[in-house]
Amino acid sequence: MSLAYSYPKSRFEPAVLVDLNSKSERERLSHAALKGFFKLAAAWQLRDDDARELLGGLSSSSYYDWKKNPDRLLEVDRITRISYLLGIYKALHILYGDKLADEWVQLPNTNAIFAGRTPLATMLGGGLVAMQTVRRLLDARRGGL
Repeated sequence: MSLAYSYPKSRFEPAVLVDLNSKSERERLSHAALKGFFKLAAAWQLRDDDARELLGGLSSSSYYDWKKNPDRLLEVDRITRISYLLGIYKALHILYGDKLADEWVQLPNTNAIFAGRTPLATMLGGGLVAMQTVRRLLDARRGGL
């Protein structure tokens, strides 16, 4: 006799993961990702140097070209960075009012993750891993943890 194990049925379906290695998926997402990033950068009042660093160390000329013409194909790393940042932006706007949500990344924070630094300084210093950590912290707070 063979037992078949399965998860119980529920009304929630798992999210379909996007394959960022697929050029067609990156083509589909790149323009919107960049437009969203530049709106986020304006809302957070990021200095251009900080915005370029959050994108993975983009040159000044490329940054301004991307800002003027966001129609381009982004690499996996850049789409991933923007995804984390947009998730942070969304979580902040769920947790806090618009004013605090947009100021939060520039405010010193006593959470052990930040050690008195601003979340922005933490993300600039820690790159992709720090962005993921901040995103997970805010998602946990949204979940009531």
